[in-house]
Amino acid sequence: QVQLVESGGGLVQPGGSLRLSCVASGSIFRVYDMGWYRQAPGKQRELVASITSDDTTKYADSVKGRFTIYRNNAENTVYLQMNSLKHGDTAGYYCSADIIQLYEPEDWYWGQGTQVTVSS
Repeated sequence: QVQLVESGGGLVQPGGSLRLSCVASGSIFRVYDMGWYRQAPGKQRELVASITSDDTTKYADSVKGRFTIYRNNAENTVYLQMNSLKHGDTAGYYCSADIIQLYEPEDWYWGQGTQVTVSS
């Protein structure tokens, strides 16, 4: 079984920073694309940032210049550095990864999420 576990969420004031982490564990053969999504109450889940296995990144327009996604392939970990946080960034943040398990087909896996609240 594969597990994705996020950490690093919390309460932060506008303009502040947080770093989210997501570790993939289990019988992993290889991790391909990894990404961060978020979902605010009453809204659809949206892609925040993604990163390929060769470090090509993509960002939602709303976070460009403020958020940075990066990964440590040796540790199957993806990070999201969030700076200049705004009230509109308040949401549950979810990690996702495209993973091949040992003896299993390639599939996308999701973490349970971590809450980010931006409030003064």
